[in-house]
Amino acid sequence: MWSGPRNLSTAMMRSFGSRSDTFVSDEPFYGCFLKQTGADHPMREAVIESMDCDWHGVMRTLSGDAPDGAPIWYQKHMWHMMTGPVGYDDFAGFHHAFLIREPERMIASYLKKREAARFEDFGLEQQAEFFERESDRLGRAPPVVDAADVLADPEGVLSRLCETLGIPWDEAMLRWAPGRRETDGVWASHWYGAVERSTGFGKPEEGAADLDDGDRDLADRIRPYYERLAAHRLTA
Repeated sequence: MWSGPRNLSTAMMRSFGSRSDTFVSDEPFYGCFLKQTGADHPMREAVIESMDCDWHGVMRTLSGDAPDGAPIWYQKHMWHMMTGPVGYDDFAGFHHAFLIREPERMIASYLKKREAARFEDFGLEQQAEFFERESDRLGRAPPVVDAADVLADPEGVLSRLCETLGIPWDEAMLRWAPGRRETDGVWASHWYGAVERSTGFGKPEEGAADLDDGDRDLADRIRPYYERLAAHRLTA
């Protein structure tokens, strides 16, 4: 599952992690990204110490058998982290899905955790390239889900996603126990507070996102990439 930051990605990981047939991995390239780029992220050193930070080593692991013999391996990936030598061709044989969110809401949520937002923080260029290549390979658009649609109708949208991915629908995806998971990244203490308190998907968002002029300009720059994928999003 490919996502930008603050796209309901951790709640979606919780949803899939609630299935009895699924193992989840949380942003496995995060350590590689931080070590290579030197990006000043919260808990930077703790993240690097907790993870395999070799791009090719992580890719070999992700390409192997799922842990615990799980039939399904849900891997949560972030676009802006894919700055190293691993690219689209390395993911041959994977099934890809795309999680998107309205730019204004994505940026507003991001700014609750960071002081500023830049175009590079969201990885939209990588998203567009990957989406186009996967569409060409399949001869159709790969599955796209919009965070707003999931909040409006979790069962309807997620059951469509499961159908598109060729896996059975499981109502367990709608509810989960609160708290942290062993599969959560070490960064959970900074980023996952709301999810740790949750027991399911929240209510649909209402009202306009509160952004200043500079951040609205950023949203305008991001919007064409969002709309490109949103045109193919799954609905109930």
